[in-house]
Amino acid sequence: MNKREATTAVPTDAQLAESLDGDFRSDHVTVDGLRLHYVAGGSGSPLILLPGWPQTWWEFHKVMPALAAAGRRVIVVDLPGMGGSDKPATGYDKKTMASVIHGFVRALGYEQVDIAGHDIGAQVAFSFAVNHPEATRKVALLDVVHPDASLYQIPMLLPPGAPFFPWWFAFNQVVGLPEDLLAGRARYLVDWIFDNFLMDKSAVGPLDRAVYAHHYDNRDAIRGGSGWYQTFGQDIVDLGTYGKVTAPILGMVSNLGDGMFAAQMQATLPNQGTDVRVVVVPDAGHYFVEEAPQAVIDEFNRFFV
Repeated sequence: MNKREATTAVPTDAQLAESLDGDFRSDHVTVDGLRLHYVAGGSGSPLILLPGWPQTWWEFHKVMPALAAAGRRVIVVDLPGMGGSDKPATGYDKKTMASVIHGFVRALGYEQVDIAGHDIGAQVAFSFAVNHPEATRKVALLDVVHPDASLYQIPMLLPPGAPFFPWWFAFNQVVGLPEDLLAGRARYLVDWIFDNFLMDKSAVGPLDRAVYAHHYDNRDAIRGGSGWYQTFGQDIVDLGTYGKVTAPILGMVSNLGDGMFAAQMQATLPNQGTDVRVVVVPDAGHYFVEEAPQAVIDEFNRFFV
């Protein structure tokens, strides 16, 4: 029996939350008819964390206790289509998702928050900051920038030896097929992604992978995750209508793809904000929140003050 066939007992979100130092609890709130799952702990100024694909709030479990211990209310929310949150038929463009997160912030009673996101979560965090400036104190974007027209230039085939090929950008565009192929088999995708985009594969261990696979192992969850990619065209149109983000921006980026990610963020973010700093995370891949958690803790503690 291989690791994908082996059964791994997956704790509930409530059990996972309670396993963390800092009195974290799993809860839900309904916003615009959508039931959103979130995990919160600590006390102080609010810091909203938004995960990426193919993950859930658990992506941040290594950094949540330390960020809370520094005097924050740390709140990690599963995006629409993710984990314990609802998976609507539409509404996966980043502007709409940012509006949902804005409603989430208001539902929790906050007027202004710090916000950070990784991967798809970074795209939503950027959209939150640019569309809801009054609600944004500071924003951190981890490894991914908002979709722009450069996505249309990604070739279908790359030459041998090319360092990075985001094949899932196109795969997730195909309506219905990802659900047919991955339902009940999400662990294959989860293992491939982490085995290829971590420098230390053990940084996302068997339990972590089981948690993510469990939450992406059904048709609705796969459809929701694909929806984030299928709306890139609308995201690109929306980007053309935006001005600059006025809140301070921290960009954290890996050297994945022989530095391609870092070069993209360093070239893009300074043109999208009025106060921007970009930090390259050394010796870690795309999932550096789990691979280099201390780097994230240190940078966030310096930035979100």
